[in-house]
Amino acid sequence: MREILLKIDKLKVKGSGKEILKGVNLQIKRGEIQTLLGPNASGKSTLAQVILGNPKYKITQGRIFFEGKEITKFFPEKRAKLGIAMTWQSPPAIKGVKFSQLLARISTFGGSTSREVAKGVEPNLLEREINVDFSGGEKKMSELVQVIALNPKLVIFDEIDSGLDIKRLEKAAKIIKKELVDKKVSILLITHSGAILNFLKPDITNVMVQGRIICREKDYKKVLKIIKKYGYEKCKKCKLLAG
Repeated sequence: MREILLKIDKLKVKGSGKEILKGVNLQIKRGEIQTLLGPNASGKSTLAQVILGNPKYKITQGRIFFEGKEITKFFPEKRAKLGIAMTWQSPPAIKGVKFSQLLARISTFGGSTSREVAKGVEPNLLEREINVDFSGGEKKMSELVQVIALNPKLVIFDEIDSGLDIKRLEKAAKIIKKELVDKKVSILLITHSGAILNFLKPDITNVMVQGRIICREKDYKKVLKIIKKYGYEKCKKCKLLAG
């Protein structure tokens, strides 16, 4: 049986004085792929930020464990060193710094294949300034290379499929399989559309609505079928997904 890498217990979180997460429980095993579906403003990205340790959000209840150690009060830097990495929906542009320089800076984390991956992702990516005049798809692909360079144990992909055309989406999925899945890195795929699931088959699919994970299901196709036909509100009442 695979050991539990990440455990979130009864987590409640406030942001800007408003309760956003309302008692979230989640366990991700080592080498497991899980996805988190949900409508806009359901709390998906907030959960990702809290796992990463963003001080913008206040934990009012609950605890977070990583490899059996409580990290609830750890700063983001310490969590990154433990092996938690994340891609961003809208990463900033950094003028005057080449992508190759960034990879060299973070290479101490052990991602020795990141330069080779970068060369296969986008033409001339290494010699371009970070995210300067990048298209949406180029930003997503550069974020993917960066998390690989960190040599992580857990990667949170926040809407990695948003804005990617089918060609780039398939390429991203192949890279994720080779550089992360095959190396037993745990993955949490946060997605609104579910497009990435056509290429990466999750072990567990979670649905979040109004700050709560309201269902978990092994067969992601059943979940997508119900959401497509009835919307997310159906998940609250569906006996199939109530486990």
